Amino acid sequence: MKISLAESKDISQLAKLFDQYRVFYEQSSNIKEAMAFIQKRLENRDSVIFVAEDNENLAGFTQLYPSFSSVSMKPIWILNDLFVVETFRRRSVAKKLLEAAKDHAIKTGAIRISLATQFSNSSAQKLYEAMGYQKDEVFYHFNLSV
Repeated sequence: MKISLAESKDISQLAKLFDQYRVFYEQSSNIKEAMAFIQKRLENRDSVIFVAEDNENLAGFTQLYPSFSSVSMKPIWILNDLFVVETFRRRSVAKKLLEAAKDHAIKTGAIRISLATQFSNSSAQKLYEAMGYQKDEVFYHFNLSV
């Protein structure tokens, strides 16, 4: 299993995985829009995407968005997406992707990686906790739809 930064050659396969990820979160499938979205992220360099590759097939990905902590005046990364193809689950693919994200955060001088997951996604929560992520018990997080 090879973990690397996504490149333009990965867009087609990555868009299919991204589409599956969105369907998991109850969104309508739309490969064309998924491909355009991923292509824009890579072209604009406004996210970092790591892919897991097994024999030229993508097995999973994680996407990080940059942000900053005003209090510490340091960068942070938001781990917004993590997805592993079902046939590759329970083979440490997600763990390897999370390790790549952590290495990237360290290399870029970030103070933390933040993420959110559904309350019902207990398997992901167990993995995050096993990897050292801590549930926020201090702050409430709010969203405003616009």
